[in-house]
Amino acid sequence: MPLHKLEDFEPNYREIFGGEDVKALELYTEGGVRVGSVADALVDDNGRFRYLVIDTSFDSGNKKILLPIGLAHIHYSENKVYVDGLSKEQVVRLPEYRESMVVNEDYEANVRNVYRSSYNQVANNQETTNYHAPELFELNAQDQQTFKLYEERLIAGKNRVKAGEVSVGKHIETETAQVSVPLQKERVVIERVNPTSESVVDIQNVDFQEGEVARIELYEETPEIHKETFVREEVRVTKVVDSNTVEAQETIRREELDIDASGNLDVNETNKPNDRVI
Repeated sequence: MPLHKLEDFEPNYREIFGGEDVKALELYTEGGVRVGSVADALVDDNGRFRYLVIDTSFDSGNKKILLPIGLAHIHYSENKVYVDGLSKEQVVRLPEYRESMVVNEDYEANVRNVYRSSYNQVANNQETTNYHAPELFELNAQDQQTFKLYEERLIAGKNRVKAGEVSVGKHIETETAQVSVPLQKERVVIERVNPTSESVVDIQNVDFQEGEVARIELYEETPEIHKETFVREEVRVTKVVDSNTVEAQETIRREELDIDASGNLDVNETNKPNDRVI
């Protein structure tokens, strides 16, 4: 049965595992000794994990090896993978893994022989070499159970919507206006008066004539009314932004962990969250 690199088999594998990436984990022994880091994972045709590809970093040198998935204890919360009993001697004895190679049954047999403990030895026949080694390749359900606790959070957002529209225009109104103009007009005043003295006039100095006329011009003012246009006022139309805070209250739910241990057992809870963001 051929094996496939994890990303070649499922490019979106991170989404399947809720955003977790096994390639970002470091490998440690149960005693806390760092062995290396996870470089890749190999799965079979059914998508079942078979091996973790480990890039080792012991003092003896660096090489890539295969770690059967059944020996791995994955802790995403710590970004670590723990392995039971892996020693420097085993790393040296394990065959080197290269990306260009094909993992065949002979190669896997060599890998199993290094990892398999003496009490788990099985006969080397076709049935056993065809990936039948549950102690190496099956995840221990008692050690690897994982479930997620969910909580609801209030997410505050805002949308920009049209609240209305203001239209500012102008129209014409009419009214009757009055204006007063003072005018002047000339008139003739004819006044007859008696002479103050009745003296005799020399006849030689008197020229009796008919048709003697005295002319005087009269003027008067007439009104001149016309209309002119002036700027009465200016109207500026702008907009400003007013801010206010809207508070909302909803009932949200959160899942909490219930631990029910039967018997006199020590249960250690690690990475307990202290603060929650609502």
